[in-house]
Amino acid sequence: MNIAVILAGGNGYRLNSDIPKQFIRIAGKTILEHTLEVFQNNELINEIVVVMHPGYIKESEKIIEANNFTKVKKVLKGGKTRNLSSLKAILYYRNNPDYNILFHDVVRPFVTDKIINDVIEALKHYNAVDVAIIPTDTVIEIDENIIKSIPERRLLRRGQTPQGFKIETIKKAYDLALNDYDFKLTDDCSVVKKYLPNEPIYIVNGSENNIKITYDIDLFTADKLFQLKQYELINEMPLENLKDKVIIIFGGNSGIGLEIKRLAILNGAKVISFSRNQINIINKESINIELEFVHSEFRRIDYVINTAAILHINDLIKTSYYTIHEMIHTNYTGNINIAKESFEYLKESKGQLLLFTSSSYMRGRSQYSIYSSCKAAVVNFTQAIAEEWKEYDIKVNCICPERTKTPMRIKHFSNEPEESLLSPEVVAKKSLSVLLSNLTGQVINIKKNIL
Repeated sequence: MNIAVILAGGNGYRLNSDIPKQFIRIAGKTILEHTLEVFQNNELINEIVVVMHPGYIKESEKIIEANNFTKVKKVLKGGKTRNLSSLKAILYYRNNPDYNILFHDVVRPFVTDKIINDVIEALKHYNAVDVAIIPTDTVIEIDENIIKSIPERRLLRRGQTPQGFKIETIKKAYDLALNDYDFKLTDDCSVVKKYLPNEPIYIVNGSENNIKITYDIDLFTADKLFQLKQYELINEMPLENLKDKVIIIFGGNSGIGLEIKRLAILNGAKVISFSRNQINIINKESINIELEFVHSEFRRIDYVINTAAILHINDLIKTSYYTIHEMIHTNYTGNINIAKESFEYLKESKGQLLLFTSSSYMRGRSQYSIYSSCKAAVVNFTQAIAEEWKEYDIKVNCICPERTKTPMRIKHFSNEPEESLLSPEVVAKKSLSVLLSNLTGQVINIKKNIL
């Protein structure tokens, strides 16, 4: 059993907040929700325990119930210090000697599945595991504001969480620590290091994005990170689970859309696809007519996918208003139309809407002003309606593939080396895996170098 212990006893003083920082909202959710969501969706985590500030236990229980965080088994009353909060969880699981326990700061909402999985994998070989990154700044040791020493940076790391332990190991360390009148340490690996000096603590790589939200500047940074957050789908789902699912694809006559259609049919799905020539997604009435027809034919619609897009590369001042409006309506407004017209059907099936963006959404580039801004709008739109539709159990995600060998790409960039491009089949497999996952509100990053 792998147990995640979310340490949430903070009071928000350093953020000058009148509520504990775990209840501050960023990108539509509290920090507590963001962090719990990561561990709830991680396939290797079996249970979650929240150690909460005593005055906010009921509020946190309401949040857990509202979000259907089924892995959360208990909200424990936090201690006066971080170590005493950790001890509450250790005592709660003290009769389960075979368990792994992962302590994580609630205010690190950007922890990834890879970090969590790496900690759990390392616990197969070690009894204590820390997460750390290489410092980019020179670290100095001082004595009364005078430099005492400058350690070699290659020997230093910046610690993060989660920190993982075999429960018997961390329990033994705390048993010894509680007999020490001078016991005062900042984290759980410190307890093991001091009181079990012969116990090796293995290090797995963390991430620069796995920040701890402590000060006002961290809130600003976190807000931007959520805006740009991308998710890398590590494990592909078995596509045979698509059997008998009803899928509608807009833009399914070529490129990624066509490959999604082929793979879905191959795995037993019922697929109806429309090209831009068949349906003008700028016209919501035509979308409604086709959705209504599909629903009357199959009695349900499980997934709606929109891959339709157009690209014109030119300086803004040289681009006609007709072309500008065509790009905006196809690349952005069309997504809105499809979402609104699909809502009732996806609500009925508790299905998913899957949209597509481009890596160009992260920064506007010369000659791409309309295209890249539309793709940025799609990302924000995805994140927004994923929150709005959560109560209806509708998932909304956005695929962000790197350069892919599609007819649109070839038309504009005919001289690119083929080996530098993703194949539509790879993007299609990942996209269909997302439909079968529990993800929502995510930008799923598909890169050639991680496949």
